[in-house]
Amino acid sequence: MPTLRLGSIAPDFEAETTKGPIKFHEWIGNSWAILFSHPDDFTPVCTTELAEVSRRAPDFEKRGVKVIGLSANGIESHHKWITDINEWGKTDVQFPIIADADRSISILYDMLDHQDATNVDKKGLPLTVRTVFIIDPKKVIRLTLSYPAASGRNFDEILRVVDSLQLTDKHKVTTPVNWKQGEDVVVHASVPTEEARKLFPNLVEFKPYLRTTSQPS
Repeated sequence: MPTLRLGSIAPDFEAETTKGPIKFHEWIGNSWAILFSHPDDFTPVCTTELAEVSRRAPDFEKRGVKVIGLSANGIESHHKWITDINEWGKTDVQFPIIADADRSISILYDMLDHQDATNVDKKGLPLTVRTVFIIDPKKVIRLTLSYPAASGRNFDEILRVVDSLQLTDKHKVTTPVNWKQGEDVVVHASVPTEEARKLFPNLVEFKPYLRTTSQPS
């Protein structure tokens, strides 16, 4: 199976979720999407993550982003886990969580833990690595992240990357280190300086290869 890389088309699949059956590409539609996996239901770090994603629903919605979780368990287990998530996080999880008890989608997206022999379920089947995929409306993978079991995901950073991708898709700019929404950006290296001066009235030229400007609206 070919390795999924940035620029790969996200594989399509059919799945049962806590919100009913889906066809992944059809579910994405013309939106951006974030697929994030979890090794098992009723795990402490993942419980905090799912609660945070639920609480941040307005932040995803205003960016046109759909979120969908995945865990290597069945639907019944997922629904019981959601009760705990809602209770702990004082939230109401509305996004779907994929049931992947047979690991078919985890295999398709290369999310199984092949290194840690202890990261297995009661049947000895490998559990998923905690992975994030950002997928654009063309179904292209734009970001992948894999987190170690002990470290919770930073959804501020994931949203920051969404902001960067959406901005740089529309304008001839890139975003510098630690950039946040509203801060200055870097003019894309492919833009000649004369053109950059016309496009960006607030252009600052530090070096021929490093030119900044205020964020385009």
